[in-house]
Amino acid sequence: MPAQPADAPRSTRRITARELEVLALIADGFSTREIAQRLWITDETVRTHVRRLLNRLGARTRAHAVGIAYRDGLWSRNGEAG
Repeated sequence: MPAQPADAPRSTRRITARELEVLALIADGFSTREIAQRLWITDETVRTHVRRLLNRLGARTRAHAVGIAYRDGLWSRNGEAG
């Protein structure tokens, strides 16, 4: 992943493609178990991705993370990565 400028929105720093996949599924209302099944990973791996996302985005909840990602343009209204 390319280096981000110091003034980049916090949400664009160090977010991996897999974390964006997890975040998009959260935005679509999927549970941890449903995300794990869709991505062929364990529930614990999903929880790790969510924990890292919350930390990297400075979010308190999964819903807050989705709001930050939308606000900072990580994806557009139609769900495409931005």
